[in-house]
Amino acid sequence: MKVILLEDVKSLGKKGEIVEVNDGYARNFLLKTKKGAEANKSNMNDLKLQKANQEKIAQEQLDAAKELGKKLEEGKVTISIKTGDGGKAFGSVSSKEIASAVEEQMGLKVDKKKIQLKEQLKTLGTHMVPVKLHAKVTVELKVNVTEEA
Repeated sequence: MKVILLEDVKSLGKKGEIVEVNDGYARNFLLKTKKGAEANKSNMNDLKLQKANQEKIAQEQLDAAKELGKKLEEGKVTISIKTGDGGKAFGSVSSKEIASAVEEQMGLKVDKKKIQLKEQLKTLGTHMVPVKLHAKVTVELKVNVTEEA
């Protein structure tokens, strides 16, 4: 019997796949526990519509990430930190501070978890900080760290 999986089933397949299983396994386990649905014409059509909708949503998210990425690459963020004698920084700039500065200065909302800092910025000057907006979109943001007056 052909069955459309409604959720991931260990050692059988992932959600949305069409698998061939024994009639008893399908009736007694997959259909009863609602882990699968019989692969008839209406269910196959529903599956096609769901996949098309998921692809459309994924494409919209990718386009939105690319557009946000263009704006971030064109922009520049300036953050001031306290320094001591000889320009030595007292603190550091974290991804949280960069995210709030992007929102204040550029008017764009970026999650601090998407900012990929290897380590906090502890020196003055311009730094290129990678921002991963989507699995396929990673951009470089210019962060200028200046001395607080």
